[in-house]
Amino acid sequence: MSWQEEAKRVADGIRRRVTAFTLKNGGGYLSQACSSAEILATLYTKVMNLGPSVAPPVPPPFRGVPRAGNEDYATGAGYNGPKEPHLDRFFISPVHYALVLYATLVETGRMAEEGLLMFNQDGSTVEMIGAEHSPGHELMAGSLGQALSQVIGIALARREHGESGRNFVFMSDGEFMIGQTWEAVETLAFYKLDSVVVYIDANGQSADGRIDEVMRIEPLKDRLLAFGAVAVEVDGHDVEALAAAAEVPHEGKALFVIARTNPYCGVEVLAERAPRFHYIRFTRPEEKEALERFYVEKWGGKK
Repeated sequence: MSWQEEAKRVADGIRRRVTAFTLKNGGGYLSQACSSAEILATLYTKVMNLGPSVAPPVPPPFRGVPRAGNEDYATGAGYNGPKEPHLDRFFISPVHYALVLYATLVETGRMAEEGLLMFNQDGSTVEMIGAEHSPGHELMAGSLGQALSQVIGIALARREHGESGRNFVFMSDGEFMIGQTWEAVETLAFYKLDSVVVYIDANGQSADGRIDEVMRIEPLKDRLLAFGAVAVEVDGHDVEALAAAAEVPHEGKALFVIARTNPYCGVEVLAERAPRFHYIRFTRPEEKEALERFYVEKWGGKK
């Protein structure tokens, strides 16, 4: 299987698993899976240089917050491999994409399928809104727009220690409505942090509807260039374009990949919900029935 075929297989598996979860639980962040599946699949199967998972395949229960004397505390970073100087690291900023990331970890063999059964259960680290102890997470991203600032500190520390690994950040386009994001972008430029590579799921959606009707962020590429970054735009569902974008020269500057995506790609039955895609919740039996029919027709009822 070529890497392109593997990336597409992973992307399809992400959508299938999140769709199945949404049907089972009466709601979920499904449109995020639709828009970001190829981005995450390409990052994990082709772009990022990660070591194998060093975390338990079945996520352990919550071990408490970081504090003196809590030797059991751990982040979920181990699912992305060991922290070695030459290896890349991955940081997710919009932590409501947590289920999408968990599905990615399962599809790439980094987490056991049983982990998804722990989703949003009391005492579990597999949280609906991911925290630093959740599988695949390393930071408490808090409100949207905070992770990039934290990664600046990590990137500076890694450079100080002579580490060559890159620092990948996955963001949503809605985070560019936030002032802290732009402060982070200009700080990246000031410190010439070219070890930072940001992939943006630009699906044009926010919790309040279409982004262009809530707070204008376009022209996003031109704004990023003006703030001192290198920025490219690609089709966010084209795995080859997504992979090629990571190779764009950006010496002395952070690289931002604006992946233009569709919030119902691969699950076209969701199109009728426009412009509200942020959280798919069934309010009428017909909505769930339509998605169930689509699921069976596309995936044959496979879980």
